[in-house]
Amino acid sequence: MSAKIISLVNQKGGVGKTTTSINLAAALGKEGKKTLLIDLDPQGNASIGCGYNNGDFKYDIYDVMVQNCTIEQGIIKTKFKNLSIIPSTLNLAGVEVEFVKKMLEDQEFRQNERLKTVLTPIQDKYDYIIIDCQPSLGISTMNALVASNSVIIPVQCEFFALEGITQLLNTIITVQSNMNPDLKIEGVLLTMLDGRTNIGLEVIEEVRKYFKNKVFNTIIPRLVRLVEAPSHGIPISDYDPVSRATLAYQNLAKEVISRNGD
Repeated sequence: MSAKIISLVNQKGGVGKTTTSINLAAALGKEGKKTLLIDLDPQGNASIGCGYNNGDFKYDIYDVMVQNCTIEQGIIKTKFKNLSIIPSTLNLAGVEVEFVKKMLEDQEFRQNERLKTVLTPIQDKYDYIIIDCQPSLGISTMNALVASNSVIIPVQCEFFALEGITQLLNTIITVQSNMNPDLKIEGVLLTMLDGRTNIGLEVIEEVRKYFKNKVFNTIIPRLVRLVEAPSHGIPISDYDPVSRATLAYQNLAKEVISRNGD
């Protein structure tokens, strides 16, 4: 059975997108699902959050996408249960230039379909493929949207939470219309909730009114332990198994699994 491919997308930074990518992937692994995390951000924060630095691997997602290596060569099996990763480095920032060169050399080359093409050989080896996108709607994010079955949109429980969401939704509609008609919104995830403030509760109400049943029941709290975990290269479930954040991501993983009928 082919893997469910889910991209974490929001062009606004600081919404908990990478934190969610790491911890959702780890939580799915702990639920017994073979999971591949793809770091599609040149900053490489998802790679660092899983304990990998530049010198720890030979190939990254850039090498995979420009065919410097096979996708199998780019995959690293982590020490965490059922979790593998294709890491990223600053090299990924050059993928747009490489793709322009390829388009000049080969008129048949489709730059937005590259990730979809390279994922095809390994899709039946995983239950879930989670893609952490960079905070922009550039070429790599477009590749993720074309390759994905669905998207999760993290929205932080703070003022201006919905800023830029209209642009993102318009991009998703464009992809659905022209490149990936099967792309769905998996759900909207409320993140970074500080229960001590009224604004967080107001944002929850606003987002649920706007997106209705697309909003996950799980809400990710703002916790120091959740911020600390990536600096140790460990998902929150291994860093602090009894944390409220660990429970939240376990619940999110169960919601995702339930929505996909697994």
